[in-house]
Amino acid sequence: MKTLHDKVVALTGASSGIGRCLAQQLAARGCRLALADVDEAGLSETVASLPPGTQVTIHLVDVAKKEQVYQWAEDVVAAHGRVDVVINNAGVASQGMIEDLDYDDFNWVFDIVFYGVLYGTKAFLPYLRQRPEGHVVNISSVNGFFPFPSNGPYNCAKHAVKALNQTLIQELRGTNIHITSVHPGGIKTNIVRNSRIIKPLSPKLSKEQAAARFEKIAGTTAEKAASIIISGILNNKQRLLVGKDAYLLDALTRVFPQGFSNLVGRVMLRE
Repeated sequence: MKTLHDKVVALTGASSGIGRCLAQQLAARGCRLALADVDEAGLSETVASLPPGTQVTIHLVDVAKKEQVYQWAEDVVAAHGRVDVVINNAGVASQGMIEDLDYDDFNWVFDIVFYGVLYGTKAFLPYLRQRPEGHVVNISSVNGFFPFPSNGPYNCAKHAVKALNQTLIQELRGTNIHITSVHPGGIKTNIVRNSRIIKPLSPKLSKEQAAARFEKIAGTTAEKAASIIISGILNNKQRLLVGKDAYLLDALTRVFPQGFSNLVGRVMLRE
């Protein structure tokens, strides 16, 4: 995509973190925005942070509910006349060993992290086909190719998003629609604070302490992550790593496909 100016962008998870930063940076580039989230107050704060004159609509959408996502797609086109870019960014996590997790803990994550992405992609594809050029950005994770212990539902769902993206890239080759599979490393967001901790890996750490430790070791700000994603759209990148840690994990996983995972697992579980 050569330019984002005057493009209509539909974005989920827009109330905070990477989603809010994407909204701010896309607005600065002259995009028209359709922002979705379940957090109405957070959406309002995001809108208040945008440059004056930004053309923006806000939509209360639970991406885990297919009918809401499809209605959102209709509402976006009704309000803006078209859609050019879709960014499926919303995400959650359930933390605990697989043996300790209920199926509901898996379902909660999969409904948002995987099915929310699937719904968002399929709901908008017919409208994207009507444009000279369309783009879908689906946020996976380094956990989409490198799992950590006590993070099973998120690991599995992000692997599924990666597989969805790779399949779409194959199936849409030669069409007007581009797919970008995004794999962030540690990003300074509220993902840990907003997660469901069923049984903490380290009982000595409170949820707030775990979140603080994550933010301390996370190497990339949400602002930087948003900038990299936007650059990926403009360059039609199919696979996009975000953060130095993402590149390092990618390289080590390629060289030691199982051995590196075993090592990290042993260290984390011992701690």
